[in-house]
Amino acid sequence: MPATYEPIATTTLGSAASTITFSSIPGTYTDLRLVLVPTVASGTGYLFMRFNSNSATNYSLTEMYGTGSSVFSGRSTSQTEINLTNNGLGVTTTPHLYTVDIFSYAGSTNKTCLITASEDQNGSGYVISQVGLWRQTSAITSISFTSSGSNYATGTTATLYGILKA
Repeated sequence: MPATYEPIATTTLGSAASTITFSSIPGTYTDLRLVLVPTVASGTGYLFMRFNSNSATNYSLTEMYGTGSSVFSGRSTSQTEINLTNNGLGVTTTPHLYTVDIFSYAGSTNKTCLITASEDQNGSGYVISQVGLWRQTSAITSISFTSSGSNYATGTTATLYGILKA
């Protein structure tokens, strides 16, 4: 990582959990970057992100993704969280990687984020690019990742970086 990236916190799950949360995020950085490498313990599920435990219908998402043989684009408005996945996670042994860049997270304007994802599903995975919006002017002080229908497995890692003077 460039010298302007400073690790704030890392979580590596020692046991399965349905939620990963970063709290008490300091407001001393320009932007944030999250890197999530999940493993799903069992079942199928979707991955969601929420800021400051806010579950009001003030999240929006514009996305596009491709599988190598088809493409899709879509938009969701008035959501209670941002859906990071497009097809759910039913595979427990293949790698997935998510990065979330949150811009001006401590400012007094609505918060935007850029999400990229790579989901391998035994050769039939996805590459996803999304732009998320949280229509809230409060500074982001906590970020939660939840999984519906399953848990994050032991070994799942999530790292939060602060970006200085971006």
